[in-house]
Amino acid sequence: MHDALARHRAAALVAAPGAGKTTRVPPALIDAGRVVVLQPRRVAARAVARRIAHEQGWTAGREVGWHVRFERRFTAETRVLVVTEGMLTAYLDDDPLLGDVATVILDEFHERSVHTDVGLALVKQAWLARPDLRVLVMSATFDPAPVSRFLGNCPVVEVPGTVHPVRVEHAPGQSVAQALDEMLPVTRGQVLCFLPGAAEIERVAREAAGVAARQDVELVPLHGSLDAEAQDRALRPSTRRRVVLATNIAETSLTVPGVAVVIDTGLQKVARYDAERAIDALVLERVTMDSADQRAGRAARLGPGLVRRLWDARDRLRAAREPEIRRVDLASTLLGIVAAGNQPEAFEWYEAPSTERVAAARSLLERLGALDGQAVTPLGHQLRRLPLHPRLGRVLLAGGGSFQAAAACALLSEPGTRPTGAGRGSTACDLLPLIDRWQAAPRRTRQVAEQLQRMAAGVLGSGTQPRIDDQTLCRTVFQGYPDRLARRRPQDRSRVTLASGRGAVMGRESLVVEGDWLVALDLTAGRAGAHTEALVRMAAVVEPEWIEPTARTIEHRLDDAKGTVAAFEIERSDRLVVRERPVPPDPAVRARILAQAWLSRAPDECTTQLLARARFAEIALDLPALAMAAAVDARSVGDIRVEDTLAWSTRQALGQGAPERLDVPSGRSAPLVYREDGRVVAAVKLQELFGLADTPRVGRRREPVTLELLAPNGRPIQTTRDLRSFWERTYPEVRKELRGRYPKHPWPDDPWTATPTHRTVRRR
Repeated sequence: MHDALARHRAAALVAAPGAGKTTRVPPALIDAGRVVVLQPRRVAARAVARRIAHEQGWTAGREVGWHVRFERRFTAETRVLVVTEGMLTAYLDDDPLLGDVATVILDEFHERSVHTDVGLALVKQAWLARPDLRVLVMSATFDPAPVSRFLGNCPVVEVPGTVHPVRVEHAPGQSVAQALDEMLPVTRGQVLCFLPGAAEIERVAREAAGVAARQDVELVPLHGSLDAEAQDRALRPSTRRRVVLATNIAETSLTVPGVAVVIDTGLQKVARYDAERAIDALVLERVTMDSADQRAGRAARLGPGLVRRLWDARDRLRAAREPEIRRVDLASTLLGIVAAGNQPEAFEWYEAPSTERVAAARSLLERLGALDGQAVTPLGHQLRRLPLHPRLGRVLLAGGGSFQAAAACALLSEPGTRPTGAGRGSTACDLLPLIDRWQAAPRRTRQVAEQLQRMAAGVLGSGTQPRIDDQTLCRTVFQGYPDRLARRRPQDRSRVTLASGRGAVMGRESLVVEGDWLVALDLTAGRAGAHTEALVRMAAVVEPEWIEPTARTIEHRLDDAKGTVAAFEIERSDRLVVRERPVPPDPAVRARILAQAWLSRAPDECTTQLLARARFAEIALDLPALAMAAAVDARSVGDIRVEDTLAWSTRQALGQGAPERLDVPSGRSAPLVYREDGRVVAAVKLQELFGLADTPRVGRRREPVTLELLAPNGRPIQTTRDLRSFWERTYPEVRKELRGRYPKHPWPDDPWTATPTHRTVRRR
């Protein structure tokens, strides 16, 4: 190991379980200066430091120490300092080059927490900048090749360990209490039971109490929610036989003395992004195969061991655990990266998350006020000092570190927190009834709230507030969840529209029944499919004046009934319209909307004829451009007259190629109608054409006009395109019929020489 670090200043160490890497390697590297050891969990950090002190003959807190959240035991003389992930990040914030550290060891790297991944990336920056800094990555069960590549193809060191045989049994469906009842009488040594969480440990402790009493064994819990004294008690040797009920914190690093039997439920709680509460939560899942193997290995540290797995041997577990960076919210991570002077797009990640998830984290941080463009804001730096998701940190600080704000954060961080249910009155915030009955809250929740109050006081100083009123609490939680805004639907107030634009139903659990605007603190996706409305289980009232718009736009709208355009300034929070007010329309936009509306409607008869004339005359007209030009001075769709916008040359060409009217012998003119089939039609009273021998023709093609010959009452009596033939062949018959019906009208024998007239009554 010394040789590898001397040659490359970095190495990846794979050491078999029981080889002693965690406690033996750090003291062996103090020759160059202080060694900082990263341990993923607080209980492991303290235990490792004490074990090193015992093995080296050192004093815990002096030569070897630890620094975990809420606890620090080290001095300037400390040569090996064991820290948890948040502490290493804080050190890097204060000194990106880690000037007083000679060697950084990242232990249990296989767990792949997001803090470890990012910690390695940040340590690499210091390693590249400092020619004397050494980096060592260790684990019993990980593939060292990616780490080696990341650290410049550093050496890989493999250390074998003593492997004792392990007998594995399966008992699907058996409870932990039942397994203990069977195994305690026929085995020796301490028993380590793996359970998914603190609640399950408490339940099993109750269920197995009778078994423990009969077998004279002690039941000892071990999980992260316990205080330091209780955690340390589970790790101390005991002359009495014990059953240690532990979460997965006992999988690695920690050595529970004397374990020869392991009972494994095969379950664990894994941090994943919880879309219902918009923060990370612990989700109950099956363990992976590598985790199950590590649990089994705890039974064979000292000699042959026995493992009972409470699942079917035919079950197929996933091979390895999924890195946190793929499954947790990245807001805290991104804030730390930017605070260290990096931008996520250029940051050299150990494993890069998707650009979409990075963008979502950046957007949230900007809305919380933690980021301003490429820089961390003063508020962002304050949030960095709190061991909370930035959402909850924002709630805590916005509430002045008050009891109510701290209690709200503690409750919101608990996956099982739910309102009391319908039929029990109403409230402005579903957290308020829970806070009112604070003494009934779980002890761990109350402890977290107390710790948060103390930490907020350290951040805010004199700006802290002991208590806040109900309305301030509502505003406070909204400041942490600005993207969870919702608005009740006027037609059904039990339903809301979310900021995403999707619909949701207020759950029966929620007591928030008033207010048009809400913040959805607990949002469950629809179970029947993507189009099913979500369920709001927990909410708080939001006053409209609290809402900061995410966008301001000017929108123009067409009044279909009036044909006019109005404009409004619209303020939106995501997809929800928060406020709107009328403003003068933009002339160009109004003209465009009027023109589009006019074009979408059936053009009037005048425009239809204009286009038909243009087609007939083979003149190209740009109707959209004409409509746009006509709309500039129009106030409504009805005001648009495209014919008024024609250029003089176009009017001249139309007049020659497709005249609007036909002059007739009577001295009057008749309108020409240009049909789709290419015909040109003029409706003229027959008497007005006396003396006209041949059919009139129009246009360059000299198209004959189709004449609709009208009787004195204006009704068509004949249609012809050959007027000469009509006079010669048809007129005599028409004259005979019409003279009897209209005796006072002129019906000459010779239409060729008769005087044309538009008068309808013959003079005496």
